[in-house]
Amino acid sequence: MHDYNEEVVIKKIDKYKKNSSIALISDAGSPLISDPGFKLVKYFIKNGSFVTSVPGPSALIASIQVAGLPSNNFVFFGFVPKIKSQIDNIIQKMLAINLTSIFFVSGSKLKVFLMALLEKSNDQIKEVVICKELTKINEGVFRDSLSNLVEKIDSGEINLKGEFTLIAGKENQATTSVINSVIEAQTSKLLKKFTLTETVEIVHKLTSISKKDIYKMALSINHD
Repeated sequence: MHDYNEEVVIKKIDKYKKNSSIALISDAGSPLISDPGFKLVKYFIKNGSFVTSVPGPSALIASIQVAGLPSNNFVFFGFVPKIKSQIDNIIQKMLAINLTSIFFVSGSKLKVFLMALLEKSNDQIKEVVICKELTKINEGVFRDSLSNLVEKIDSGEINLKGEFTLIAGKENQATTSVINSVIEAQTSKLLKKFTLTETVEIVHKLTSISKKDIYKMALSINHD
């Protein structure tokens, strides 16, 4: 099953949804974690099927366990996009929410992404961990600054063959106290799913912005 044929697969197995056990199995990592499967799971949930999970290996969970960065709150951004404007946008979001951030990144994009982080972060990112091929024979974990990690790639110390997870955090995980366009955009999205009070509480927990200021911003968005 792939992103492009997930709906076709659903149609093929639809006839088996009664009196059958159906398994979605991944040959690497865990299903739905930057892999197809969401549409299939959602379909069977809507049709009243019992859906459960047998936890399997996931680089997302393994990397946050070994990174040595705060794991009580983190954000998973999935795969680093290919287009520079999209990379810049995702970095902007990461800096705004100010939590431990996790990315899947291919070897061909790793240095590009590190350089973009160096350019956009204004020295805000103090701790970066690169995990390579976790639980495999060539496993490696590299904990360093952005500039030093780039040097390790250039020197060959970090071989770019394989699968990588990048975890980034700010020193002391200090939260932002300034409302910016990214926070406004995320607040707008939250307001579509949650009540005004719930949205204010969520944004307040993710930042150090006062509830009063968030409330004013949320009201302004609703009026617009």
